[in-house]
Amino acid sequence: MKHLELFAGIGGFRRALDLIGHDFNVSIDCIGFSEIDSNAMKTYYANFHPTDNEINIGDIVSFTSNKANIKALPDFDLLTGGFPCQTFSMMGNKLGFKDEDRGQMFFRILDILSLKKPKYILLENVKNLYTHDKGNTFKVVKSSLEKLGYTIYYDIFNSSDFHLAQNRNRVYILGIRGKQKNNIDFSAKTIKVYFDEIYQQTSVEKQNSVLDILEQNVSSTYTLSERIKPTILSDGSASFKSNSEINQDPARPLTATMHKMHRACQDNYYSIGYIHSRGKENPATILSKEELCRLEIRKLTPREAMMLQGFPETWSLNARNSQVSNGALYKQAGNAVSVNVVYAIMHYCIVKKIIKL
Repeated sequence: MKHLELFAGIGGFRRALDLIGHDFNVSIDCIGFSEIDSNAMKTYYANFHPTDNEINIGDIVSFTSNKANIKALPDFDLLTGGFPCQTFSMMGNKLGFKDEDRGQMFFRILDILSLKKPKYILLENVKNLYTHDKGNTFKVVKSSLEKLGYTIYYDIFNSSDFHLAQNRNRVYILGIRGKQKNNIDFSAKTIKVYFDEIYQQTSVEKQNSVLDILEQNVSSTYTLSERIKPTILSDGSASFKSNSEINQDPARPLTATMHKMHRACQDNYYSIGYIHSRGKENPATILSKEELCRLEIRKLTPREAMMLQGFPETWSLNARNSQVSNGALYKQAGNAVSVNVVYAIMHYCIVKKIIKL
């Protein structure tokens, strides 16, 4: 099988497909990838070491503006991509397709699909894509893919259901070219049950708790200062109320802006006592906010953030060796697709003969 990875980021789809290839003992080759973030590309190259035969599309807008570029792509069976989600996210401006930049990226996918016609597509986006503009945005996505000859299946998957210690709800869209004779069960519930039965025999990262990825001893640079702790633990103001809690297990959804250290209602923070006791002591359940401020509390490390998305601990280390900053690594982790979810979907679809290798 050959695949094209669009909006690659740090390669979540590719990582999952590499593991699928390993576990099924088949060749799944990446023919090319697109990504405009130079730091994400450093991480990508540091971990995948792309060959000269793989096409670095770079800026997909520039690439697809010339149909000859698309036609020159080698044939491939599967197109994957987590197209930019900020314009659909609850955390973003929610302009959707009205955003003349990021909101239009979906249509660049259509440009490639219309000319290359791969058999399968697998896309990912924020949960809000499904309800954005009263559901009209998703209707455009679905109908546009159907007009190109694809039968579409979709559901909302939570990463925590696939043995990652992070609550992260995302819409996954599977497209199969041509009309399908058989009814296909693409529900997240069904795929979760399936994955629970087989994941121990797979090569994916396996987490039962956030404590599985939290390091006992890290640099003091990750510890919250006395000055910032009251703000981080604050429940907001009169105009913005929040429920700021630490020691969340599973972790809250990672965000691309976590390096800015938002309140504990949005980002993840853990007390040192909770980590060292392996969760047996959780002061967050018994102490007041004022008392919690006296404790030693830290944020996630880039390594931990990457692992919460299903990447091995070497991912961030390789990136750091390629001069990628911690701030960039946090952004990359927040933007990444969860490896285990993609793996579970692909494994299920292959075994159920929905996708043929």
